[in-house]
Amino acid sequence: MPTKTIKIMVEGGNAKPAPPLAPALSQLKLNVGEVVKKINEATAQFKGMSVPVSVEVDTNTKKYTVSVGIPTTTALLLKEAGANEPSGDTAHKKIGNVSIESIAKVALMKKPSMTCKSVKSAVKSLLGSAHEIGITVDGRDPKEMVKEVDEGKFDEVLNKYEEKWNGETQ
Repeated sequence: MPTKTIKIMVEGGNAKPAPPLAPALSQLKLNVGEVVKKINEATAQFKGMSVPVSVEVDTNTKKYTVSVGIPTTTALLLKEAGANEPSGDTAHKKIGNVSIESIAKVALMKKPSMTCKSVKSAVKSLLGSAHEIGITVDGRDPKEMVKEVDEGKFDEVLNKYEEKWNGETQ
């Protein structure tokens, strides 16, 4: 079956039937409104973030599937912190604060694209990312917290997410 794939970045839950998406879908003789609606339903949980989307189309039958990628780590952390952009001067300007639990939630969202074996190692990686864009965690420098994660200080919170991490298929 001949297939054609359209890859595009859209704002979660807010794809529009406009270029560059509409012409690409029209060219394949698809119902633009219907496809855009499906994309918006599939990306609703990433509202306000740029999300990679692929629409794979069987050019004979016009059947299609919408696949949603995962927003960048930066985009997910910024959303959790309620910030619009990274600090640019992380030593002097903090742009928001998130909880260690928020970091664990982002870890679960990013799991498919991470090579970490546990939620604990994923959280340590994300603490580094939070530090790099100027986000504090529980009011503190995330870099200082990596050692505490190793020491088990946050095990009670992280263990809830460890079950979900291990329960999902890899």
